[in-house]
Amino acid sequence: MKKNVVAALATGGIAVSAVALSQQTAQPVAVKPIVVAPGPVAPFVTQAPTAYMIDLGAGAELYAKDADRRIPPASMAKMMTSHVVFDLIKQGKLSLDQKLTVRPQTWEKWHGPEAGSTMFLKSGEQVSVANLLKGVIALSGNDACVVLAEGIAGTEAGFVALMNDKARALGMTNTHFGTSNGWPDGGVTYSTARDLAKLGASTIEHHPAMYKEFYDLKSFSWGTAAGGGTITQPNRNPILGKIAGADGIKTGHTEEAGFGFAGSAVQNGRRLVMVVGGLPSYDARIAESVRFMDWGFKGWTSAPIAKAGAVIGEAKVQIGDSGSVDLLAPRDLAAALPVGAPANLSYAIRYDGPVKAPFKKGQHIADLIVKTPHTGPQVMPLVAANDVGPPGFFRRAWNGLWALFGA
Repeated sequence: MKKNVVAALATGGIAVSAVALSQQTAQPVAVKPIVVAPGPVAPFVTQAPTAYMIDLGAGAELYAKDADRRIPPASMAKMMTSHVVFDLIKQGKLSLDQKLTVRPQTWEKWHGPEAGSTMFLKSGEQVSVANLLKGVIALSGNDACVVLAEGIAGTEAGFVALMNDKARALGMTNTHFGTSNGWPDGGVTYSTARDLAKLGASTIEHHPAMYKEFYDLKSFSWGTAAGGGTITQPNRNPILGKIAGADGIKTGHTEEAGFGFAGSAVQNGRRLVMVVGGLPSYDARIAESVRFMDWGFKGWTSAPIAKAGAVIGEAKVQIGDSGSVDLLAPRDLAAALPVGAPANLSYAIRYDGPVKAPFKKGQHIADLIVKTPHTGPQVMPLVAANDVGPPGFFRRAWNGLWALFGA
């Protein structure tokens, strides 16, 4: 039986009816238009050969320019190095205070002006995982990446295999890594603006505390200067201090790749993730990154859908101690709309159903698919309202009878 649930929106006096559906069916819903002054801004135009932006909360693609074009990610590859390390820490296989040793051969290769950006590590030095992460993220240290990779997996190649495993798990279908730091390798390492945004979004969603701790650093000090004293380097992020709420993510530059940047910022609860690639200069990267993120916040707004905890619909359950489960909004849900555009929304609940038991309260088991005239489908998670366990005796008997005689 389908279940209609009306959720009052937080602003605009809009009410929408959510209809629980499955297998990617859709139900149009009439929504009262909202208009937000001062009206739509002009479409974004960039000199970057490839660019991409998503509104993370809405699951909405706001902009795409040649977003699936394969590019050398340069140091943006280090986003995956950090993600893999974050995963291992979360799994309890690695700790932030664990110390790794800088191998003499690694120091020999990754020091000096020919080795690119550096943390200024020393041969034989023992450095904590936390400080190496700071060197990777804030300073883009090529040396710090390789020390992490070798210390964790034994060899850089072994760690790169973990990076590629993670890329496949995240659905980064146009990405492959050949090094831990994005150093030019004849085309073995490649990615796309869309895949890099997906990677950044995964880091933010799955490792929020570590993302905040490491990516928001304004500077980091390590190594000894020739005249004595510690070397302090600023974070290379071009939008820190220029865009309100900016807190990540990673720059990249080689002669082959040009100047690129994957960045994120949050304002008024809206989290944007952007990528630009192939820009001609350091200054162009700063200007385009700031302009792009500014457009994302000023040119788009949110149309509230439901408050956190609201019942959006229900899902049928297969072989569980209940035949259905309510679906809740795990957070405030809102669609992304161009400023000044009417909120002509339709939406549906999608899940692979019936959902197989058992599962836990709060588990992501369905998605709310919001359709607007302005973007592709916007996908937002829905979670189970309660635990559903395996069936008891009477439920098993009922399921058996239903399988035999049910229509």
